[in-house]
Amino acid sequence: MKFIASIAATLLIVASTFSQNLSGKAYYQTKSTIDMDGFGGREMTPDMKKRIAERMKSMLEKTYILTFNNEESIYKEEEKLEAGAGGGFGAMMGSFTPGDQYKNTKTNKLIREQEFFGKQFLIVDTIANLNWEVTKESKQIGQYIAFKATATKAIDANDFSMARPKRVNRNGDADKKEGETKKDSVAEKSDDPMDLIEIPKEIVVTAWFTPQIPVQNGPGEYAGLPGLILELNFYRTTILCSKIVMNPNDADKIEAPSKGKEVSQEEYNKIIKEKMDELRENFRGRGRGRN
Repeated sequence: MKFIASIAATLLIVASTFSQNLSGKAYYQTKSTIDMDGFGGREMTPDMKKRIAERMKSMLEKTYILTFNNEESIYKEEEKLEAGAGGGFGAMMGSFTPGDQYKNTKTNKLIREQEFFGKQFLIVDTIANLNWEVTKESKQIGQYIAFKATATKAIDANDFSMARPKRVNRNGDADKKEGETKKDSVAEKSDDPMDLIEIPKEIVVTAWFTPQIPVQNGPGEYAGLPGLILELNFYRTTILCSKIVMNPNDADKIEAPSKGKEVSQEEYNKIIKEKMDELRENFRGRGRGRN
């Protein structure tokens, strides 16, 4: 508690050096990895893995810009001219990648655009209230001193952006608890592609924030720390701030996104579940047809 109080005191001192109309832009580089061995990558040659990694690079490595002021922010992917990852797996996973994300830390409102299988949605939600545990650990990120904080985040069962391959042993069998009967190879015997993946019930999020920029904001849906979040690590994703421009003369106006059918997060989760159940049934039907 004493350490948190000292950070709060630092925050007040730093805040006094800023004008009340604080604004800025933070540029973030994101990088995610995929365990290709879990998707049958053990049978791939190193050259095949390299070619697949190059094709997926645009999907797994992105640049985002967080435009913020004292209370609001908008998080957008930096526009690029090159094409994306294309169809197939890249197109499917793109359906679970959020569009523009707006946050208001005063009203605790989160609004994000989301395209899902060709349909545009506008999801209205509240900012997740993570139980951050601030530590004494610190490091330098650019010109800022950043402090470490961790939190455990619950994951919705339909959040396929967190999907990961089920681990398979050398005999091709899915991992099983001690005493369970040996099962056939998931990849060979199942007509359900969802049997190949799993979604964790929770993940550990590590954030590095700086009280030198006194806004309770950060990339994506993350917020709630006494300073701007400069780095995030969770699951197989790292988000790192590469540049900050404070109080620009031509500060962009922050506006909440407005495109798409407005739904709550609960309603959107239900839509995902219904669509994925439909896809699973279609795959099973194809499997029965082959048999």
